[in-house]
Amino acid sequence: MSVPFLQQYRVGSYILKQKLQGNKRYPLVLMLEPLFQCNLACAGCGKIDYPEETLRRRLSVDECLNAVDECGAPVVSIAGGEPLIHKEMPQIVQGIIQRKKFVYLCTNALLLDSRMDDYQPSPYLTFSIHLDGNRERHDTSVCREGVYDKVIPVIRQALERGFRVTVNCTLFQQETAEEVAEFFDTATELGVEGINVSPGFSYEHAPRQDVFLQRSVSKRLFRTIFQLGKKRKQPWKFNHSSLYLDFLAGNQNYQCTAWGNPTRNLFGWQRPCYLLVDEGYATSFRELMEETDWDQYGVGNNPKCANCMAHCGFEPTAINDTFDHPIKALRVSMRGPRTDGPMAPDPSQKPNLSPNNGSKQSAFPLPVTVERKASASSQDNSSRSDS
Repeated sequence: MSVPFLQQYRVGSYILKQKLQGNKRYPLVLMLEPLFQCNLACAGCGKIDYPEETLRRRLSVDECLNAVDECGAPVVSIAGGEPLIHKEMPQIVQGIIQRKKFVYLCTNALLLDSRMDDYQPSPYLTFSIHLDGNRERHDTSVCREGVYDKVIPVIRQALERGFRVTVNCTLFQQETAEEVAEFFDTATELGVEGINVSPGFSYEHAPRQDVFLQRSVSKRLFRTIFQLGKKRKQPWKFNHSSLYLDFLAGNQNYQCTAWGNPTRNLFGWQRPCYLLVDEGYATSFRELMEETDWDQYGVGNNPKCANCMAHCGFEPTAINDTFDHPIKALRVSMRGPRTDGPMAPDPSQKPNLSPNNGSKQSAFPLPVTVERKASASSQDNSSRSDS
């Protein structure tokens, strides 16, 4: 994990305190959405499908900082929409930093060149820049040509000025392991602190529904990506725990920890997580934690969660597992995710109680090799067979 020691120490101390106090549910990252308005309209985004009057709304500085205080999480991820559209974003960020919270300001970077002077480098501030791949892949993802070529110089500028910078990458259908590996090489050569990567979540309100990966396909894809990564001379740096990466490769049987990354947005505290937008809202963080029926969500419990492997739900699970099984986490960190052999049973697999199978859980589908980069026709055939 590429997170600096100060952040690891502060977050680790916070988690240890929660465990010593016997708290079973506690937040790790506050997902703060002060607005939904954006200057892009990405095909896989579920956050921009609101009427114009909603897109014009903003959380105030006080509302944002009150949410930070109410939640108490050691890390705040400011998303949207595009946060840099918010005219008071510098005050919001500064207020969070003054509270000694770590801020990940998520941005597509199209406004960052003109707004960078509003911020000062700090160990508590990271620009988390949306970049879904190299030029063709990213521009396709954001549905606009030329965005990639605008973003790369801004990343270099932010790094030269001493800012912490990560890239936030979402994988969609028809990705090949080779092109993802090439993108990870590019991000590594840029010198970013780390890469956030996650399979795309199938938002019900996303403009397109044919772009999202199925869960089993995601695991096979990540296994092949990590196989390629082990052959690289320069290792990739991820902004994840080693066990979350192992989970992506199908080696951990995790269930979502939805309360680990609670969301506060224009409508209140979103139930149950950042990704499900139609489940209602709580009026306070305490109400969210105490009155949400958490058991009705998660893979195998709710069809909306069926294909989710997103870091906002499963990274908290992996971090808790790291604290409970540090030797296992260290072993995976040293060796990297396992890329062959059987996969862990998936939570979506229900026990088959037929007489021929007793009460044993069905075996995970046999691993299928993800194809390397091939012709367009062969990729189309592959994607049809996977879905």
